[in-house]
Amino acid sequence: MQLDISNSSLSVYKALASPVRIEIIKKLSRKQMNVEQLAKSLKLSSTITLMHLHKLEDAGIISFERSGHNKLSRLKVDEITINFPKKIYPNFQIYHTTIPVGQYTHYSITPSCGLAGPKGYIGLVDEPKYFMDPERMSAGMVWFSSGFVEYQTPNLLTNGDKLEMLDLSVELGSEFPFSNNVWPSDITFFINNLEIGTWTSAGDFSDVRGKYTPAWVPDDVNQYGLQKIIRITNHGTYLDGKPFTNTCLNDLELTTQTFTIRFEIKSDAKNQGGCTIFGKGFGNYDQDIDLKLFYS
Repeated sequence: MQLDISNSSLSVYKALASPVRIEIIKKLSRKQMNVEQLAKSLKLSSTITLMHLHKLEDAGIISFERSGHNKLSRLKVDEITINFPKKIYPNFQIYHTTIPVGQYTHYSITPSCGLAGPKGYIGLVDEPKYFMDPERMSAGMVWFSSGFVEYQTPNLLTNGDKLEMLDLSVELGSEFPFSNNVWPSDITFFINNLEIGTWTSAGDFSDVRGKYTPAWVPDDVNQYGLQKIIRITNHGTYLDGKPFTNTCLNDLELTTQTFTIRFEIKSDAKNQGGCTIFGKGFGNYDQDIDLKLFYS
């Protein structure tokens, strides 16, 4: 589950702001339990225990399910991350470009694969030929099991500009038919044909619905990904603020007319779990592929 600093995440923060509910989460991480079992282990009444459980349910952290005559509580998530607002560097100018996820210019992919738009699937699912359907431009979600998709965007830098930092932001997940919350996949990033690094997605997530995923998308298929921010500087590359690889700005070819951006599942990847790219109107971030060039 991913949270941000907004009112929409308050229910989760409030649910976690209780020693009793933290203890309930710990107990449910070991096994499913009914209200009576939890109440006894917590030394609380069933009424109070149920009140705490409903707060966790409203936050999407737990759910209830029937097992015979028992109503069991179980955890729905095993990880919660919080994304803080990005910091902007006012001393730099910025060229900012967004690329719709369906506006790729080159691809080579294998099923399972497909494209989805605001109102339904684009073409037939698991048929790579539909990746050339003109309607792909309206896609908000693109997925494939192996291979790559590649995008191009104009290189807006002029002769007088000095590139100080490059930020690439995208929402990504693995790809499994329907969904599998534990399905690791090694997704490799390329910029201008230079391999930047590989990130391992933990799964193809459907534990909760994506904040922006259209209502027509079934609950048991890809709902959201994780926002990844690749930052290339003069002294290395960072992923979500942490050191990632030794690639520097000087390693990039910056004299070309366009920037190319590629997401690939390499044939020799240890975890070949596919790739799902979420764009505007899908997932947890209402954004397409986002490229920022900070220059002086």
